[in-house]
Formats: sequence, structure tokens, C-alpha cells
Amino acid sequence: MLLKFQNHLSTQFPFLQKAKMLIAVSGGLDSMVLLDLISKANIEFAVAHCNFQLRGDESDADENFVKSYCNENSIQSFFQKFDTKQFAEDEKVSIQVAARKLRYEWFYELLANENFDFVATAHHLDDQLETFLIHFSRGTGLDGLTGIPSQNDKIIRPLLHFSRAEIETFAKENNLKWREDSSNASDKYVRNKIRHHVVPILKELNPSFLDSFENTLQNLNQAQSLVEDASRIVYRKVVKDVDNQKKIDLNELLQLPNYQAYLYQWLMPFGFSAWQDIYDLVEAQSGKQIFSEHFRLLKDRETLIIEPKSFKVSDEYFIQENQSQLNFPLKLSFCKVDDITKSDSKTIFVDAEKLKFPLQLRQWSEGDYFYPFGMLGKKKLSKFFKDEKISVIDKEKIWLLCSEKRIVWIVGKRMDDQFKVTENTQTILKIQLV
Repeated sequence: MLLKFQNHLSTQFPFLQKAKMLIAVSGGLDSMVLLDLISKANIEFAVAHCNFQLRGDESDADENFVKSYCNENSIQSFFQKFDTKQFAEDEKVSIQVAARKLRYEWFYELLANENFDFVATAHHLDDQLETFLIHFSRGTGLDGLTGIPSQNDKIIRPLLHFSRAEIETFAKENNLKWREDSSNASDKYVRNKIRHHVVPILKELNPSFLDSFENTLQNLNQAQSLVEDASRIVYRKVVKDVDNQKKIDLNELLQLPNYQAYLYQWLMPFGFSAWQDIYDLVEAQSGKQIFSEHFRLLKDRETLIIEPKSFKVSDEYFIQENQSQLNFPLKLSFCKVDDITKSDSKTIFVDAEKLKFPLQLRQWSEGDYFYPFGMLGKKKLSKFFKDEKISVIDKEKIWLLCSEKRIVWIVGKRMDDQFKVTENTQTILKIQLV
């Protein structure tokens, strides 16, 4: 196995020969074998051990075992205790998710603070199979069936092509010592149930099942690469990146025979998972939206828009009579002038004597109306937005400058005719969106 491992490193991870590596060592069979193999590969390394304090004295014994091994072999080592249960409770996540988050955050801190290049973990081929079956049993797309990557950013997994049986045989042949995790014998977790009850049956049906699975995994990864290539090509035709938004052209999208597959590829990285709701959104009325944890997907006429979640500001802001500037949430300037100069969407001139201070800056709401400058009669803002083809998202960013309850200016769009300068105006106030 040592020769196979060294050949694997030279072909898959040749850069490690000049790297400084951190090895995640729990004290269990897999990580102790990885530690032994890397120590024989002439790679500069140190050990990192996490004590999640989930098994009482047993967790402390694991830590002491790894400490003793590192001391006896003069290996640089780092140890960290975590209050995993409290963290899981605070973050409202499972113990497994909490432990994974704590572990990798600490690893990345060590990489940055101690100048390591990579972290190596001891995931192996049986772990690949168990992860595949977990995803398969829960329902997933092709990406969920492609397994654990051999490298993910700074995390590398050199044992992914080795079975648990190979690892155990190597450990026994080389008289390695390790700690048994008692929780591995429990069927409390889904992974253990699959390990103890499902995988043995598959291996019984086909003694070469792991080899067959590895070939299948390779084929799935190749298929996923084809999907990603096609997705990128179509993306350039259908999706436009505008500022902080991605706009999917529905007219272009619906010409694709498998448009749902493309939506899945594009939206999955943003954390969306309610796929049927998303597919229904394509035919929904404008204004409907779906949320992931950090993003929203909005139907706006013939477009689906992906953008980060934003929280609608509901506060009101006031401008006093002698105030010359407002800096938040918009930057507005106010000054008295003798005559009207250039007027545009960002600059208006109003009859100051028609204003009642303090002026109010607020966001629009249903039922608002105004008297558009240069027109007779009033108009609902909702109708104005529709006529101006202002998108749902842009409507959320509209601010109104009001005098008492009357709209003076739809800021950046149109002022109200009631406040215009006339031949009888004594004082002209210039208001500008800076």
C-alpha cells in the first residue's frame, strides 16, 4: 500500500513535495494510517487534533493518545477543545454539522496563522460509498452522486482511492496503534446504519463492489463535467450579470427542451432547493418570489432575477426647513436659488412656499398617488410604475419625498405638478439627488 500511496501522491498531488501540510488526526484507524504514510513520504507536516467533547473521558483519551504519539515521534502538533453541543444548540444545527463547521474553521485558522499550505483528511473509498448512498437515499441531482472531491480548496484527501480493508491490513502489517471510537458501533446515525447494514449486503452480492463503485463514480464525474460545460455555454446566452443581479431571460430559457435542468445547475449554488416551486415560478405572475437562506429568486415580467436578500427599509426620514443636506438613505441636497437652471431626473425645482416642513422621505406603498408634472389629474404610483416599465426590484428601491401627506417627488423619476414653480413663485428651492 505504501508504494501505491506514494505513486498516487506523485501523480495526483505532486505539489505536496514542496508544501507544508497539516494532517487531521483523530487517533482512529484511518487517520493514524494516513499519518504513518505521509511521514514516510518525505513531506513536511504537523498534526491537528479536535476534541469535540462528545464522548466524555473517551474523547480526552483520544486526545492524550495523539499527544503521546506526537511527543514520542517529535511531531509538531496542535490541539483544540470544542463545546460542540453548545455550539450546535446556539446555531440550531445537528451535532455532525456543528462538528464539521468547527473543525474546518479551526483548520483554516491554522493554515493562515501557522503558514501551512494544505490540510489532509483521512476520508477513504468506503466513506465515498457511504456518502453516495446517503445522498442517493435522500434524493439528489447528479452533483450529489459524484462523491467527495479529492481536493477542495486547501483540503486534500489522499486516501479516497483506498478501501477500509486495505487501510486496516496496512495498519496490522505495520503494527500501528489506533483508538476505536465506540460511537462507530452505534446505529444512531444514518451513516452507521448504511455502514453496518447496507454496504455488507452490496459487497456480498458483488465481492468487487467497491471497484465497480469507483468506476461508476468516475463515469458520474465525467458526466457531471459534460453537464457543467453545457451549462456554461447556455448560461452565456440566457443569463446576464447586471451589478449584483443575475437575470435569466425566460423567452430564451423556454426555448430549451430541458430548461429545468439548466435552472437546477444555475440555482443550486445559491442554496435553492424547492425545485417544483421554482419551476412553477417560470409560469407565475410577475412579483412572485422564492427565497433561499441568502438569496431570492424573483419573477419580473419575462425575467427571473437572482439577487442577495435585502431587507426593506420601513423607516421615515425627515428634512427640516433650514437643512441643506440629507446623507441617508439617499444623499439629497437642498438650496434656495434665484431662477431655474437645468432640470433632469436627479434635479427638481419647487415652490418653497408650497412646502410644509419637515419634509418626509419614505418608501412607496400601495394606494399612493400623485399629480405627474406636466399632466392634468392624479395617477396611482402602481400605474405610473407599470407605464414606466419599472421592475419589481426597482420599485422596492423607490423613495418618495413628501410634504405632509402629499408627494413632492418620486425621487429620481418624476416630481408632482402641485409643487412646480410658477410666475407667482417667490422662493425657489432646488432639490438634487447627489
